[in-house]
Amino acid sequence: MASGASAWASKWLARLAISILCVVSFASVDRCALAEDRLRGRAFATRSEVIAPHAMAATSQPLATQVAVDIMRQGGNAIDAAIAANACLALMEPTSCGLGGDLFALVWDAKTKKLYGLNASGRSPRSLTLDEFRRRKLTRIPAHGPLPVTVPGCVDGWFELHRRFGKLPMEQILAPAIAYAREGFPVSEVIAGSWAASAGLRRYPGFAEVFLPGGRAPRKGERFRNPLLAHTLEMLAKEGRDYFYKGDVARAIDRMMREHGGYLSYEDLAAHRSEWVEPVSTTYRGYRLWELPPNGQGIAAIQILNILEGFDLKGAGFGSPDHLHWFVEAKKLAFEDRARFYADPAFEQIPVAELISKEYAAKRRRLIGRRSARRYPSGELDPRRAGPEEGDTIYLTTADPERNMVSLIQSNYRGFGSGMCPPGTGFCLQDRGELFDLEPGRKNSYAPGKRPFHTIIPAFVTKDGRPFMSFGVMGGATQPQGHAQIMMNIVDFGMNFQEAGDAPRVVHSGSSQPTGERMTDGGVVHLETGFQWETIRELLRRGHRVDYALGVYGGYQAIGYDADQNVYYGASESRKDGQAAGF
Repeated sequence: MASGASAWASKWLARLAISILCVVSFASVDRCALAEDRLRGRAFATRSEVIAPHAMAATSQPLATQVAVDIMRQGGNAIDAAIAANACLALMEPTSCGLGGDLFALVWDAKTKKLYGLNASGRSPRSLTLDEFRRRKLTRIPAHGPLPVTVPGCVDGWFELHRRFGKLPMEQILAPAIAYAREGFPVSEVIAGSWAASAGLRRYPGFAEVFLPGGRAPRKGERFRNPLLAHTLEMLAKEGRDYFYKGDVARAIDRMMREHGGYLSYEDLAAHRSEWVEPVSTTYRGYRLWELPPNGQGIAAIQILNILEGFDLKGAGFGSPDHLHWFVEAKKLAFEDRARFYADPAFEQIPVAELISKEYAAKRRRLIGRRSARRYPSGELDPRRAGPEEGDTIYLTTADPERNMVSLIQSNYRGFGSGMCPPGTGFCLQDRGELFDLEPGRKNSYAPGKRPFHTIIPAFVTKDGRPFMSFGVMGGATQPQGHAQIMMNIVDFGMNFQEAGDAPRVVHSGSSQPTGERMTDGGVVHLETGFQWETIRELLRRGHRVDYALGVYGGYQAIGYDADQNVYYGASESRKDGQAAGF
């Protein structure tokens, strides 16, 4: 008894000492935070998985998750629920998504037992040429204003998903978002922080009127209303997608662009259509990861995993020097191909089959040294210019009683996007055009009517031909790196769906980019708190540059399906405001 008390006292004193050190240290409290004393599972897990027999939803905002669940309780399917949740997030998380952005989705259809892919990304204005950028003496497309605006694909994506797989009428699906837009909703913590950081967009037309009520961003817990967005959603429910692409919204966008030096036109919007595409995949130790082909970056995750499959990650252990070294080196190799090849396949020949082949991965794997970080020669462009490393995105996933599952991702690219808000609509137009390369002769070089390189990617995993997991990781270049890490965490390190997202992440930056930047050294390895000093020290010895960074590690939602027990597992990590819920 005495020895037990002594052990408890020693543990308490140790924790007290660390707490005191945290208070007096200049380092953030987060760096010193201790893991919760959970009775089960990994110490870094923030919560247990949600387990439900019938349906599940996971989004980055709890109210949107509840709406998705309610839609399925009303008899809607996973597709209806995903559209309803996305519409709510367009209101509740405008810092990352909205009607002015693009959308990609993977749909597991229980009837056909097949995975379907939707590319709902928009194209560049047909009247904007590469010569115009040269006339303006621009070496890259700016992040805000009218020049980076491309056709918004989100709304057409909703209606394409609904046309092919939907069950409930759109009036019923969009009703919750309309109600919240009129009545208001309390802004959640992480979203409020991002909103406040975007106040500088007030200089762009319409932004302050819609998103800065009273001249400032809404604070945590304050109600935000968007009656203009409510009206837009109501009209979409009544008149369909043509209200956006051939009706009042298209005319409002056309008028604003003409008044403010933009190029996106009514004709560009009227000509837009989403595209159903065949997903591509690779096997990873008995599991099959599915991604969408370019113009997105999903195949980078496939390339990384193909390279890593040749290493004994399980034997190395999570967080070991070998684990992180192999991952970072595989990422560097995949991202060099990403910079060179990923683009709109309607304009360029992309060797997707070769890039994701096991044979090609074996050749690339031989370039990885066991004890040294790979270096790169000097590039042709200034490495200090930011490429598509960052980006703000929402990811959501839904699953219904019929065993349909949806993996959906949607974004404006940088926060609110361009800052340009068409009058009377209640949303911002995206700035995806920033991701073109202005140097001619490359795969991702700018051209009129072309889709830019895209960062947002949904993922899906099957095992033995049955659905296993629908998941995504938000955040620019973090996304394919996150996809690979989730797969490693589950397959190699035995984590559950919640633990796989809560585990400390590594993000490598500084790779060559599809926008033209070229790596000039080995880049930087950013590590979240949780990796041991011994690991960091060994990475430094191997030649890696290691640093901490704030907010680059993305967000994660997932739904796992246990076919044997016929139940869903939901996960939503603590880096965002999100929630997983089911019934």
